[in-house]
Amino acid sequence: MMSDVLKYNAPLRADGFTFRRFFAAHDRCAMKVGTDGVLLGAWTPLAGAVNILDIGTGCGLIALMMAQRSDDSVWVDGIELDERAAGQARENASLSPWRQRIRIVHGDILDPCAIASLGNPTVDAAGHGRPAGDATAYYDLIVSNPPFFPGGVACGSAERERARHTSGLTHERLLEVARTLLAPRGLFSMVLPADIGERVISLAQRHGWHLRYRTDVVDRPGKAAHRMLLALSPAPGEVELTDMALRDVDGSYSAAYRALAGDFYLHMAGVATPCRNQNTDDRSNTARP
Repeated sequence: MMSDVLKYNAPLRADGFTFRRFFAAHDRCAMKVGTDGVLLGAWTPLAGAVNILDIGTGCGLIALMMAQRSDDSVWVDGIELDERAAGQARENASLSPWRQRIRIVHGDILDPCAIASLGNPTVDAAGHGRPAGDATAYYDLIVSNPPFFPGGVACGSAERERARHTSGLTHERLLEVARTLLAPRGLFSMVLPADIGERVISLAQRHGWHLRYRTDVVDRPGKAAHRMLLALSPAPGEVELTDMALRDVDGSYSAAYRALAGDFYLHMAGVATPCRNQNTDDRSNTARP
């Protein structure tokens, strides 16, 4: 509804990213708002999901996008290992139009106690009661913008290293834990570098997953794919394969990307990233330290 669209008569804040319907503060998070998260949050097939889990929610960006795209019957949980980031995600959720149906949990998704807490009765970001559950409750949809670099590359802080490196949460372990929490016909959606995505698909298929959706993302037409959006399921079904360019040859946002993310960004006509005065960490940039 337009009644909960943010008003912009105040200057844009520098401690996060202003979207059309919510603000995502990220100054206490190791990984900032970037194109990868926006792509995943806008692209992920909702497929009638009622219970959604965001693994490694960071500042809560993807959880907030899932809430924006769904109706009031949908519950969204986010779990985050870093305590400061989890606190910021909880604050972002509490200030959003969907605070009554977003819950942020601080914990390690590999810890059985943290998994159990996802199913236990608790309160949402606004202090409202959530429906009771149990530790074996299924999610219809799980999303994750996971770490994808192997360990060994210094990142400047322990928090940033955990966010970027797979040394703690490998893709194999991520697939295993997602399988334990996902409904039999649910979807597990991720964004990954294209080469790593190919390896994750092979790994997933060896563990009984089925590829259901895949979109190869290029920066501009004629360039090699640098990101892969994929959705896996324990159940077989038709496979949808697509590709998308983020920008046209002149550098402006492509019609496909505007159609995908236009409900979230403030401005999508220019060449540069929207809200240029905001400090964003665009993980779609292929040049990294």
